This record gives sequence, structure tokens and C-alpha cells, in this order.
Amino acid sequence: MATITQTENTPAAESVPLKLTLAYKEEIHEEVFYYKYSAYLPVYDNQTSFPPLKPFDFSDRGLVANKEKPNLFSNETAPELKVTTLTPVIGTEIRGLQLSQLNDRRKDELALLIAQRGVVVFRGQDFKDIGVEKQKEFGRYFGPLHIHPVGAHVKHNLELHNIYLGPDNEYRNRRRGNRLTTTGYHSDVSYERQPPGITILTLLSVPPTGGDTAWESQTAAYARLSPPIQALLDGLRAEHSGFPQAEGARRDGLFVRREPVKTEHPIVRIHPATGQKALFVNPGFTKRIIGLRDEESEALLKLLFQHITFGQDFQVRVKWEEGTVALWDNRVTSHTAISDYNVHEPQEGLRHGFRITTLADRPRGVGGLESRWDE
Repeated sequence: MATITQTENTPAAESVPLKLTLAYKEEIHEEVFYYKYSAYLPVYDNQTSFPPLKPFDFSDRGLVANKEKPNLFSNETAPELKVTTLTPVIGTEIRGLQLSQLNDRRKDELALLIAQRGVVVFRGQDFKDIGVEKQKEFGRYFGPLHIHPVGAHVKHNLELHNIYLGPDNEYRNRRRGNRLTTTGYHSDVSYERQPPGITILTLLSVPPTGGDTAWESQTAAYARLSPPIQALLDGLRAEHSGFPQAEGARRDGLFVRREPVKTEHPIVRIHPATGQKALFVNPGFTKRIIGLRDEESEALLKLLFQHITFGQDFQVRVKWEEGTVALWDNRVTSHTAISDYNVHEPQEGLRHGFRITTLADRPRGVGGLESRWDE
């Protein structure tokens, strides 16, 4: 893999050597310009592997939240608080409130807000400077932290999935090199038995222009469908597969730390905290509809994927700036990065951050339809 530049051994538990491969070029960050967040640069642990994820009990924090959100939206404790609705159906922006200072009641209300609005964008945050342990602690409040099976991560912290595209690492761009667009809507690792709930994305370095992220509302996408199509989808499951991702990683010389799975999830799932119905398919990981002929499955998925990708009236596009943190609910949204900036200029083309992803409930659909899989 062209992005590998160095391998080093660092002590793990006791004296066991841990093999790490750097996914960036040190000279760019040392010789070209000083980078404050070098400790967060991407590495690959080529040694640590994990067994399949086990089922766990999950209770959504939004279930215990005060629906009026008097704590989250209190001007008494946050006099500079400003809340902006970004679009009618998806996206809320908050200024004047620090994620790092939220108590449990505010976090519960935030979980409910994220479920209702899909994505909540916080500006002017100190979150990237509070340290890895506090960042992980914040994430764990909403659910167990997911470890990506193939992605780069922050050194010694597999739970911090690395988001990095700069002049020394164009791996993500190369995968899209033969496509007309860099966009690719997905819900994070939706193939897992209990897929993610809330994702927390913090960007440490952003280009001066470009590199936005877009989200679309899967609840609004479902609501737009005609009643006959809704009724059809309500009773169907679709296969979400991690095999292409793992196979692609192995083909590119990357280590697969957990063997891939595929799971049949309800196409329409009900959010436990809001009771809203949402589409739960995405172009990134959904491969086929169970019980349909191939041509039927392909035609219906094509319709849904086009609906998701081109439904700009239920999408929101967010521009990153210094101190921005975005939190979204993977159960009711899909999202895409927009790689429209010049990655060949170190001062202008570095988009780097980390993602903390929390696992949530086993999807349940209409009439109690549940996810299923082969043991």
C-alpha cells in the first residue's frame, strides 16, 4: 500500500511488541509544517484481532430525556446559547454550549435531539483538546464504542477511527478514482448485528474551503414514499454486508482485525426513543432485498438509493470550521464526505479528524420485524 511509510514497535501490555504501520508521511508534518495534532495521525495496528461482536442489552439515553429539553436549552447555564435549525427536516446547529461540560441530563436530552433532528452540529468546541480518555468517556455514555474492522485509527486507541485525506494519503480518493463523484452515502458499518447509534465526528484540520459533509434524513425519505411502497417495504429485510469492505482492505494490503459479517435488517426500522419510522438501507453496505428475485431487488434498491442520494430537499450540507463537532444518529440518517479540495497542498488540502462510533439496539421494524443472521 503506497501510504505505508514506516513500521515501528511500541510496547503494549507489559513487553509485548505492537506492530504499527504509519498511514502518513512524517516529513510532511515535521519538515513542511508543524502539526499540533500529530498524536492523532493515522496508524494501522497490524496485529490486534477481535472475535465477533456479541449481543448486548441496550437502552437508548433518549428514552429517559425530558422531551422539552429544559436542561440542554437553558440560557441560565449557557447565556451565549444559540440554536439554529439548519433545514426543516434535518440538522440543528448549536453555539455557546460545550460538549465537554454537559452533565448527564443534558446528554440524555442531546441524545433525543439527535434522534429527532438526525444531526446536531456544535461550533466553537474544545472537545478535540480534552484528551483521548475524556473523548472516549463522552462517547461511552451513549453506548459501547465500536472498533472499525479495517480502518486506520489513533495510536493506541482503536476506538478512535481516523478520518484522514491529505497529500500523503490518498487511499480514500483512489477508491473513488473511477467514479464521476466522490460522494457515497452510507450509515456507519450498518452490517453489524447491532449497528451504530450515535457517531461523534471531530475534525482537527480542515481545508479553507471544501471538505463538507452531507447528511440525509431517512425518516423524511421514508415519509416521501407512496403508501403502497411503504407497505411493501414495511415487511421486508435487506442484507447489509461487510465482506466487500474486508475483501477490499485485504486486496490493498490492510489488516482485517475482525472477520466480516452480513446481517439481514428490516428495511424500515423504528427508532426506540421517537417511535419514528426510517428507511434503513444505504448505498454503502446494503446489497440485496431478501425474498425478492434479483431483478426485483436491484430495481427496488436502485429506486431507494437514488431517492436517498438525490433528495436534496431532505438533506443538509455542513461546512466545517475550527472547533466543529458533529453528532448524528445512524439509525435515521445516512451521510457522505465531499472530497472536493486539493489534497496535494499540505497547507490547504489536509482534512483530518477522528470518529467515535457507539453501538446501539438490534433493529426492529414494523410489526416487530427483527434483524436476523446465520450463526
